Amino acid sequence: MILEARDVTKFYGGFRALAGVSLSVKDGEFVSIIGPNGAGKSTLINVLTGALRPSAGTVRFKERDIGGIGPVALARLGMARSFQLVQIFPDLTVLETLQAAVVSRLGRGTRLFASLAGDREVQAGALEVAELFGLADKRHAPARQLPQGDKKLLDVASAFALRPEIILLDEPTSGVSTADKTAVMEILVTASKRVGLRAIIQVEHDMDIVFGYSDRIIALHQGKVLADATPAAIKADAQVVDTVIGRKRAPHASGAPHPSPLPKGERESDSPLPPGGEGQGEGA
Repeated sequence: MILEARDVTKFYGGFRALAGVSLSVKDGEFVSIIGPNGAGKSTLINVLTGALRPSAGTVRFKERDIGGIGPVALARLGMARSFQLVQIFPDLTVLETLQAAVVSRLGRGTRLFASLAGDREVQAGALEVAELFGLADKRHAPARQLPQGDKKLLDVASAFALRPEIILLDEPTSGVSTADKTAVMEILVTASKRVGLRAIIQVEHDMDIVFGYSDRIIALHQGKVLADATPAAIKADAQVVDTVIGRKRAPHASGAPHPSPLPKGERESDSPLPPGGEGQGEGA
């Protein structure tokens, strides 16, 4: 088990956002978390990434308790979360945004802009990631000028630049056109194979994406795990469809048409990027 949560409960004052949530993620798995607004998805991701400490229960990554550890320390352990970096630094170019992530990974944050300007290792690392995500031709474009699909790719690429072993994606295709959603996911799958990610966890509302790419789906409802099963089993679960997915949002696809993007943590031989070893509100 690379990541495991046991009996996690989280309170905000008197409000219970999570109630006894348990889950595990194995090597090679692509796991999707789904649920209606207010189900606890955002809180769960914040707890799993060490941004929030659970009120009760434990979260362990590679056998280490990471409750409340924080994103910086967690990234050094090998877990990254896709943040909206392109919104934080809208005037940086694509390459500069990726360089900022590489600087963070190398522990050179105290001299960020100096590193962006002249550090060959930083520049090379950022360019490798840009090429991996099909952004090399746009590397000099300001992030704010990118189409929405490319902004999403840049967001995910920034997390990949940290060289994680496991990555958590918060709605990687939201705001992206239907045609671009598949393109974003296919690039993500290819990148995952190249860098040898051990696992991916995503929160996603598009059920075709969820059912098309997931090995396993965890359905949350009112802060509890309603179901944790394969896409086929979830689709056949009338309670999950009625309570979490909705009949109108049920996937058009019959199952997961794509093979798992994660080759059990093994990189393709030509990979330029080895794996790294080193809000309170519930808005979703």
